[in-house]
Amino acid sequence: MDPNLTASAEWLRERLTHPPLVGVILGSGLGDFAAEVEAAVSIPYADIPGFPASAVAGHAGTLVAGTVRRVPAVVLSGRVHYYEGHSMASVVFPARVLGLLGCRTVIVTNAAGGIDTSLRSGNLMLIEDHINAFGTNPLVGANDEDLGPRFPDMSDAYRRDLRAVALSIAKRERIRLKKGVYVGVHGPSYETPAEIRAFRRWGAHAVGMSTVPEVIALNQMGVGVIGISCITNMAAGVLKKPLVHSEVLETTQRVKGEFVRLLTALVQALGEGRSGATEDALAPEKTPRSPTAKEPARKRKTRG
Repeated sequence: MDPNLTASAEWLRERLTHPPLVGVILGSGLGDFAAEVEAAVSIPYADIPGFPASAVAGHAGTLVAGTVRRVPAVVLSGRVHYYEGHSMASVVFPARVLGLLGCRTVIVTNAAGGIDTSLRSGNLMLIEDHINAFGTNPLVGANDEDLGPRFPDMSDAYRRDLRAVALSIAKRERIRLKKGVYVGVHGPSYETPAEIRAFRRWGAHAVGMSTVPEVIALNQMGVGVIGISCITNMAAGVLKKPLVHSEVLETTQRVKGEFVRLLTALVQALGEGRSGATEDALAPEKTPRSPTAKEPARKRKTRG
């Protein structure tokens, strides 16, 4: 195993008061959830051995560990992006550390542009599946068998049983949670209208510049994943106006109350191993699942 990964995990274990059960990765402008962590230990990424640092607006670059409604959790407030010039190994490094720390489920969030015209700015979307349009994969290169298999199965990358938990929690909390397919792109330029039309034909509902690499790495490690996108704007060509990053941050601030409430209740349900609808919500599926119907494509603006 990469000695940097081992060193980071060991360094953090010495400083965390509880072994975490749930990990959360917060996307652009979504860092307010970190304030929900109780008995929090906050550590800047720059202080953690081997951790890459993000320089993107809306990403605090801080690891926050503690409890959320008595559930041991670790929150990554901010992420690094491939478009910043990081290697794919660096992009997925923090997510892999969450797996090594013992997180059995990781909630991956992002700000995304809506491709489907039924979406609106401020909608929350549960990711059912993704399309990797990065042009590469975090597993390229020599495989580390200590992390997982050479060819991990991605047919249930966002586990159906965990999605059922998220939908049950959203219903209980009276939060409208859309469903759809996320397409991850290289960036950092926004997509052209022609690219958005192509993605819509592929079956994508929202587009962003993150998430996909981390989800691939977590699946290889056998960690369960839930993905949630905050639709911050409509993608290029959907509306007759230019795309600007400031709109992403403005939208995430507008919906932060609902977003934080959903994540808080979801972490609690995952940590307790139950939701309002499922008794064994965290048990891995033992039989193949049939494909789920996709909602219309969604819109997007800035992502990650």
